Amino acid sequence: MSNWKTLLLRIGEKGPEYGTSSDYKDHIETCFGVIRREIERSGDQVLPFLLQCAEQLPHKIPLYGTLIGLLNLENEDFVRRMVESVQVDFQDALDSGNCNSIRILLRFMTSLLCSKVIQPASLIVVFETLLSSAATTVDEEKGNPSWQPQADFYVICILSSLPWGGSELAEQVPDEIERVLVGIQAYLSIRKNSSTSGLNFFHNGEFESSLVEKDFVEDLLDRIQSLASNGWKLDSVPRPHLSFEAQLVAGKFHELRPIKCMEQPSPPSDHSRAYSGKQKHDALTRYPQRIRRLNIFPANKMEDVQPIDRFVVEEYLLDVLFYLNGCRKECASYMANLPVPFRYEYLMAETLFSQILLLPQPPFKTLYYTLVIMDLCKALPGAFPAVVAGAVRALFEKISDLDMESRTRLILWFSHHLSNFQFIWPWEEWAYVLDLPKWAPKRVFVQEVLQREVRLSYWDKIKQSIENASALEELLPAKAGQNFMYSLEEGSKEKTEEQKLSAELSKKVKEKQTARDMMVWIDEMIYPVHGFEVTLSVVVQTLLDIGSKSFTHLVTVLERYGQVFAKLCPDSDKQVMLLSQVSTYWKNNVQMTAVAIDRMMGYRLVSNQAIVRWVFSPENVDQFHVSDQPWEILGNALNKTYNRISDLRKEILNITKNVLVAEKASANARVELEAAESKLSLLEGEPVLGDNPAKMKRLKSTVEKTGEAELSLRESTEAKEALLNRALSETEVLLLLLFQSFLGVLKERLPDSTKVRSVQDLKSIGAEDDKSSAMEVDSENGNPKKSCEVGEREQWSISTLGYLTAFTRQYASEIWPHMEKLESEVFSGGDVHPLFLQAISSALQFPLQ
Repeated sequence: MSNWKTLLLRIGEKGPEYGTSSDYKDHIETCFGVIRREIERSGDQVLPFLLQCAEQLPHKIPLYGTLIGLLNLENEDFVRRMVESVQVDFQDALDSGNCNSIRILLRFMTSLLCSKVIQPASLIVVFETLLSSAATTVDEEKGNPSWQPQADFYVICILSSLPWGGSELAEQVPDEIERVLVGIQAYLSIRKNSSTSGLNFFHNGEFESSLVEKDFVEDLLDRIQSLASNGWKLDSVPRPHLSFEAQLVAGKFHELRPIKCMEQPSPPSDHSRAYSGKQKHDALTRYPQRIRRLNIFPANKMEDVQPIDRFVVEEYLLDVLFYLNGCRKECASYMANLPVPFRYEYLMAETLFSQILLLPQPPFKTLYYTLVIMDLCKALPGAFPAVVAGAVRALFEKISDLDMESRTRLILWFSHHLSNFQFIWPWEEWAYVLDLPKWAPKRVFVQEVLQREVRLSYWDKIKQSIENASALEELLPAKAGQNFMYSLEEGSKEKTEEQKLSAELSKKVKEKQTARDMMVWIDEMIYPVHGFEVTLSVVVQTLLDIGSKSFTHLVTVLERYGQVFAKLCPDSDKQVMLLSQVSTYWKNNVQMTAVAIDRMMGYRLVSNQAIVRWVFSPENVDQFHVSDQPWEILGNALNKTYNRISDLRKEILNITKNVLVAEKASANARVELEAAESKLSLLEGEPVLGDNPAKMKRLKSTVEKTGEAELSLRESTEAKEALLNRALSETEVLLLLLFQSFLGVLKERLPDSTKVRSVQDLKSIGAEDDKSSAMEVDSENGNPKKSCEVGEREQWSISTLGYLTAFTRQYASEIWPHMEKLESEVFSGGDVHPLFLQAISSALQFPLQ
């Protein structure tokens, strides 16, 4: 890498590029000297690279802003082109709805103002344009209030840029910045408080409970107003331009051109509730709230950090996570060395966990955050591991109130995290969970973590890791994975009829008989004599046992003999029985049950509807609150269904693009042929002065081939569209079945709606019922000796409602197109329990009644 590029990248860091100095002023002067000379040689390379650095290392924006201010003193043309590039990129970001670019570029422009590069009045115009668009959006008559998330985002961008330039704005254009802040207050008075109860990490089941609290926009305005009243002084934003103030004042200001904000879709003319709800969902998806605070630690751990400084550090951390997601070690290094003068390990942990548990979904997969936390523990060995452990303990104490989807993610993260640190954890602290009922959330959490660890390692290793709390072995899965019904016990010579059939089937597999031969034998020798249930049991148990050695063996058996299953179980009823047999065989191995069913669905041996029916069958319903297995299998089935729809849409899009290319190629070939034919002239019926016959033949062949290619692509598009339409119609049936299944099981077990109106009521009933048998928990770690646990029936209801919310939230985009049908066939009616509707309402952020 060129020396000047390295200097730009490493500015503000301790490293060999800048010798022993860590002073910002020295770094900027050194970098300025090199960049000033480099612009004369290769200015076209410097400009885009400098802009890329500012966008992708935004915590260094004050340094880059000051550098550009110094360059402005000597090379106004270069800086003018830089400002124009920023403006073009900003407008492109607005047009495309690129949230991160909009936010970062507005911060960059604010920082350029501090360095006397951008005219303050023109930045105020940008602010007021965004604010005007926001106010229009939420206006009932002129705008479309369903798109309030976009309006809120614009206001958040204005407010979040002020820590980087509010002081200069207040000094240079005090009346104008005051007008902007008053305008934001006016905007807040006409917008609706943003209810996010369905996206809270912790909940008490009340759909509109957050209405009485400040939402994120109101909270941010309070922080900025507090900052303004404090003279715009904060510790978290470096102000290197002050060291060069005497020089920068001579720089020439550059104007920003007017901007144009993206227009929202028109509101529904028929005032359809469902359409308005879908628009709001689309807006939330495009403009999600980036920061959702997870307050794990007590306030005294934050070293009296100002509220605005906390916000700025959260911005830094999330920016680094976003822009350096492909370089985890570099990401961890930057996160550990932010340009702030106070310690922030606790805040860093809270921010990372808030991203892992973020609802409806985090920007990246849990694995990414796992790796970053692991690298941070290694980079800060004296501080961060203990902070992470403290966060886990704090979340564990609140696990009964944690959203079910967030709880699942915490389980996945924690088990994976421990696998990177030799599975070391003081399990003796949590050994008391064995004294809790089997449905207690803390006990289930420990059980699920241990089971996930077994998947990531092996049984004996995990048993060894809990030797300080050996009683927890009770929560490990059974060591023997298979449960083969037709194995011969040692010393036994007599075989039952089913064992003989199983042995014969095994022999046929070893002889590599085809699936067709197998089906003929089954039809002739087993089915007529023993009936369907015995036949299914023998075939499934035997073939699964043959494929039980590894994932590869299982896949091989399913590929070779999958048609045997398909012929035996052609309809949904029989497929449910097939799934039951799979579960019976792998009853001691949750992972293999999930893998086998997932593969079977992939090979079209079982349908997604059969899986839903099986999950909600009596054998699984009773496990809803004590095991994640049924939910994992249901989630896999839904994911596979919607991934297939997504893949079909992508394929259709690609083929459509290819059709346009083929159309153009075909049209060009025809034009070329017609041009060649026009040169032919006839004299007494004989062609003269024409192109040679070989060329004419080639042109005709090209026309035929391009025409055939175009036709083939069009036929392929039609075929894919037919598959997509079929998949979408099946989706509607699947969603109806899913919600009807949830409704059916909840109707049987939820208390009367006159007694409970919220999840908190459920917990209260359970605690009251359980007071007489309060459990004694003896622990040396300060755990309470008495604990009123929620009753089993109530905990089952809480868990099932939690998963109903989780699935609804996760697949909201697929649910909205079918909302009218769902409302008419499932969500309406006097017998629908309010807690059922409440769970769905909170997930969709849309009141059903």
